[in-house]
Amino acid sequence: MDLLPSQPSSEPEQDHFIPARKIDVLSAVIKHGALTGEPEQVKFRQFCRLLGAIHHYEYFEKLERLRNDYFYFSPDLDGKAQFDPAMVERTYGDMLDALTTVLHGANFVEVQHDEIERAHRDHGVVRVNIQTSLDDYRDVRFFRRGHRKEKLEVPEWFGWRKRSFDIDVYDDVVLLVTMKGPECAAANGARKRARKPKVRPGAVLLKYFRNIASADLNALFPDVRVVMGLRDQLWIGVPALVGGIPILLKLASTLTLLIFVAGFYLGLSEAVKDDEISGALAAIGGLVALGGFMLTQWMKFQRQSLLHQKTLSDNVYYRNINNNAGIFDYLIGEAEEQDCKEAFLAYYFLLALGGEATEADLDRRVEEWLRQTFSTDIDYECSDALAKLDRLGLLKRQGERLSVVPLDEALARLDRVWDNFFPLDGARQATLG
Repeated sequence: MDLLPSQPSSEPEQDHFIPARKIDVLSAVIKHGALTGEPEQVKFRQFCRLLGAIHHYEYFEKLERLRNDYFYFSPDLDGKAQFDPAMVERTYGDMLDALTTVLHGANFVEVQHDEIERAHRDHGVVRVNIQTSLDDYRDVRFFRRGHRKEKLEVPEWFGWRKRSFDIDVYDDVVLLVTMKGPECAAANGARKRARKPKVRPGAVLLKYFRNIASADLNALFPDVRVVMGLRDQLWIGVPALVGGIPILLKLASTLTLLIFVAGFYLGLSEAVKDDEISGALAAIGGLVALGGFMLTQWMKFQRQSLLHQKTLSDNVYYRNINNNAGIFDYLIGEAEEQDCKEAFLAYYFLLALGGEATEADLDRRVEEWLRQTFSTDIDYECSDALAKLDRLGLLKRQGERLSVVPLDEALARLDRVWDNFFPLDGARQATLG
């Protein structure tokens, strides 16, 4: 299984994700006061609407590309379909590049290898022991966005006391799991008599989750198995040992009589006494009691396993937001919104500062405003926002000093960008005019 190269363990980096809605950010910007008068505010709203339309059109192409590429890796695809292996491998790389670009645009970051490995060792919110077989996976990658600390209380000593500790919780998690190809699956099956896979070889599973503790990442794998922990084994095993010893001791004294009586009925011995028959019947009763006791303990074990499996299933079920190709529309919308918020925040504050700002000034000003307005502490992606404005011809540089074109000129430039998306329509209008 391919994972990211291991990185030094560290605290999660500061988020780039702006959690406030675009409409709320826009309303707060207008209330900020730099746009004096209703006409300027109306123009700024038009600017943001046109900027959003441009981003929507550009991301539409990425959405179509993701859908087309994912067709070859959908778990719903007929397993008998045949495609050129070289083409499929090339498409897989293209799909990963496009998906990671969209995830970056939506301000997701990839979870590092050491954090995934730590999740396999640590206990999290899902207080069950989990085993995950990684033999069937070609690639496993986690992407997360937004994180916070939460206090968790865990009962101890059969509920007599509780222990509190802090956990890291991710707001959004995207999981990508690529199954191994048919040739690898066949090799695995021949080597270990593998069970029939639940997902066709070569398929790519995409899962979107919300509010996941960092230590519970291993619970999100598609084929996890709940196993009994030491506490549960003791909870079931100790009573079984204590209750089973007297039965075994009683059987030890009567088992020889049972064997002797059985030999008589099989013709191996000549005679048997009445008290020996009574002892044999007692031995049979003891065996029945032992069998019933073992069945009871086995049912306790199965019940406890089912309870743990339900805990795991409930945790995943209620946190799962979307799956497979349905994720693309959701992520594209998130990436559009994040890009728009970053761009119009950069434009607004450069407009408000009147050309007296550097990139560091702008970065600090936006982060402070977001902190005061929405109580959110993020690392604003200033360079990305400036690159968007520069690409659209809205940014002006004089050395390190930054400024933006006035609103009227910005609207005219964005209008030209929009018109250039449909050159045939523009040529037709020119001909008709």
